[in-house]
Amino acid sequence: MASMALVLTVCFLGFFVPVPSVAWPSNNNDFLRCLSTNIPSQLVLTPSSPSFTPLLVSSIRNARLVAPAKANPPLCIVTPRNASHVQTAVRCGRRHSVRVRVRSGGHDNEGLSYRSTTPNGEAFAVIDLAKLHAVHVNPHEATAWVETGATVGELYYRIATAAQGLGFPASVCPTVGVGGIISGGGIGLMMRKYGLSADNVLDASMVDANGNLLANKKAMGDDLFWAIRGGGGGNFGIVLSWKLRLVPVPPKVTFFKVAKTMEQGAVDTVTKWQTLAPALPDDLSVRVVIQKSQANFQSLYLGNCSTTVATMRSRFPELGVTSADCKEMSWLQYTAYIYFGDAINSKPLEALLLNRSTTLGPFVKNKSDYVKKALTKESWKKIFLWPNGAASGQLILEPHGGIMDRIGAAKIPFPHRSSVLYNIQYVELWNGKEVGGNVTPNWIGSLYNFMAPYVSKNPRGAYVNYRDLDIGANKVVDGVISYDSAKVWGESYFGQENFRRLAEIKRKVDASDYFQSEQSVPPLPFNE
Repeated sequence: MASMALVLTVCFLGFFVPVPSVAWPSNNNDFLRCLSTNIPSQLVLTPSSPSFTPLLVSSIRNARLVAPAKANPPLCIVTPRNASHVQTAVRCGRRHSVRVRVRSGGHDNEGLSYRSTTPNGEAFAVIDLAKLHAVHVNPHEATAWVETGATVGELYYRIATAAQGLGFPASVCPTVGVGGIISGGGIGLMMRKYGLSADNVLDASMVDANGNLLANKKAMGDDLFWAIRGGGGGNFGIVLSWKLRLVPVPPKVTFFKVAKTMEQGAVDTVTKWQTLAPALPDDLSVRVVIQKSQANFQSLYLGNCSTTVATMRSRFPELGVTSADCKEMSWLQYTAYIYFGDAINSKPLEALLLNRSTTLGPFVKNKSDYVKKALTKESWKKIFLWPNGAASGQLILEPHGGIMDRIGAAKIPFPHRSSVLYNIQYVELWNGKEVGGNVTPNWIGSLYNFMAPYVSKNPRGAYVNYRDLDIGANKVVDGVISYDSAKVWGESYFGQENFRRLAEIKRKVDASDYFQSEQSVPPLPFNE
């Protein structure tokens, strides 16, 4: 991916052989001519095209990243229709020293799938996979092949309409790209029952760093197949499609939401929730969204309302859940309702879940943490009263436990398993036109610093799908990423052992570090 140590590729006996750390100016016109040999011109947009900027910003979900993306645009955007187009882009990029960044849904929290943070840096191209979005469901096998450019909403809709009684554990946000969420793990309200999205990947196809098509996991080998399931996007190649294990869902599921203000006991309720939510039955998940000194509890139960209410009355009476708080609906309706709310009553599910476009909202900054020991009531009171200043602050608490406790930290690169009570996502939103543009208000930074004693340590954990450049960014020395600089952020996302294994695999499959960005896994140095 981005800012580039240029790489020479020579052809020897029909194989592409990478030669690392060779730097020379790229010839952008030669790169574009190379693309034209196999990719139709209408699928390659350059800044001179009137469609270029609209396409560049079409799937940017964060207003904070629009101006930086426009200020340092890619050399071109390739919109492939098949695997050979992706192979051509990679091979031409290697041949003419142009790296590629890869975008599926555009939700990268720092925009590294379509922008470089280096002003006037070396040229790069974006491969936008949105046109590769087919979903093929096999109800009899309870599997589905999904192309990387599909959104989670598309995946949910295609599964539910082709295979009643089956679903898939993934994000609550339907516009998230399948490629991005699976590459980073994929948390959601069914992970306590069925694990992460990446835990349910059975096979995949991809284009490697030499432009070769690896049609299945056998062609990849065990190590590479391990790495792509949770090791972060844009590190080892370009995954084109995933074979997924579908999971059983009942005819009706139950969703409830209950709000508690501080006067109604929100602090006490959240304090108890910390240890109770991870210990609930696996098919019941209760998450919390804290905003404006109020706790909003949202729950999915894979069953009926009466059982939900009985369980909550027995295990969590402080929440006061009644049948009036519950909504029974199909699993597909739930996937739309948790995001769109009552809009599902006035718009068809197809119109909601298959719509890739979203209205560009405010400026957003995200951070994340993992909690292994419950915070005290006194700490939560301070958090609820934390001053927002010019921003609107939000905390999203996602419970672990369930099957997450029973999956080893090294099964896939995602390491945050048995010792974790819950994940925290910090979300700061502000009006950039009124508050200094890209100058981030200090709510998120000050609260994140306050939380340091109460969250995971050595390293302080983070979720790669909530990417955060504040944790650290790669330093490139003589065209090679410093492994020590990468460990700073890499061990937070993946843990020490998993990150080292990812770097070892990178050395085997992309020794010259063609897929490179501000937070890409570097090849492990031979002296490590």
